Amino acid sequence: MTTLIVTGGAGFIGSNFVRHALARTSHRILVLDALTYAGNRESLSEVENDPRFAFVQADIADRAAVREVFRAERPAAIVNFAAETHVDRSIDDPFGFVRTNVLGTFELLEAARHFLKAEPAARDAFRFVHVSTDEVYGSLGATGLFQETTPYAPNSPYSASKAGADHLVRAYQETYGLNTLITNCSNNYGPFQFPEKLVPLMILNALEGKPLPIYGDGANVRDWLYVEDHCSGIRLALERGTPGEKYNIGGGNEKKNVEVVDAICDALEAERPAAGNAALSGKKSYRELKTFVKDRPGHDRRYAIDSSKIQKELGWRPEHDFASGLRATVRWYLDNAAWSASVQSGKYQRERLGQLR
Repeated sequence: MTTLIVTGGAGFIGSNFVRHALARTSHRILVLDALTYAGNRESLSEVENDPRFAFVQADIADRAAVREVFRAERPAAIVNFAAETHVDRSIDDPFGFVRTNVLGTFELLEAARHFLKAEPAARDAFRFVHVSTDEVYGSLGATGLFQETTPYAPNSPYSASKAGADHLVRAYQETYGLNTLITNCSNNYGPFQFPEKLVPLMILNALEGKPLPIYGDGANVRDWLYVEDHCSGIRLALERGTPGEKYNIGGGNEKKNVEVVDAICDALEAERPAAGNAALSGKKSYRELKTFVKDRPGHDRRYAIDSSKIQKELGWRPEHDFASGLRATVRWYLDNAAWSASVQSGKYQRERLGQLR
């Protein structure tokens, strides 16, 4: 049984991947997570008693801690989810994003490099999978899709920090011969997503009768990917991907933000009608809570992913369309109100972040 290190495994995508990997591989999974505000042990409660699961609380930017994990665990691979991810927070505090996303990735790469120097027999089979974002490519016009060869043009501190990490990962492949792979995904949604992101924020605000803030004119377009489909793509990249390659993973579900909010309202209406929700104070529908607010600085207009490479080379296909994935997501938040309450810090009450003053 080989050990797979999953950094950021107590976060949204990471925790979903841990469950996915335990169910579909024979790996022992070692989660390395600093447990910041968006990383929570509650998200791993289903697997805590699995004999193939282990957890280490540590910061990926902590050199001594990371190298000790590599020394002790002698991993066959690492999948790096650990990152600060919220664009609005990156506007308020870019330093934290540079520290975790750039310096942290560097420390992981260095730990892997030094581990393999001491364990040369493990070099050929070792894999370093770095999970990134389509935001590194910048903003698309009305047409076209992001491809693996699209030039990088990040427009936020978050996307710039992820772009920097991507470049480091590629450099370690080219310079040191480390077997690295990069995946760039579109917007994820699904269970266990921290409530600062669009989909859970709208679900929880709507249930409480709070305003549903929509930036600008609501016409910014994102390509939506159900998190389980993303996890299957990452697993295939780990198992079948060619070292040194990039793989774009997108759901093929382009939606304007306002369309997403409307779809959430309609899904809630089907599950928990507004007429029976006392929090709405007499409003007849969840859509009446929509509120257009000042746009975010540097807000990219449109993202859309071309996933043909991973489909052709690795046989990946998304199993969820947007409608079915959203219904499952809404039901999960309705059924797991205790999780949502427990993960929200006293310092964060779903207020708006990232406003220039």
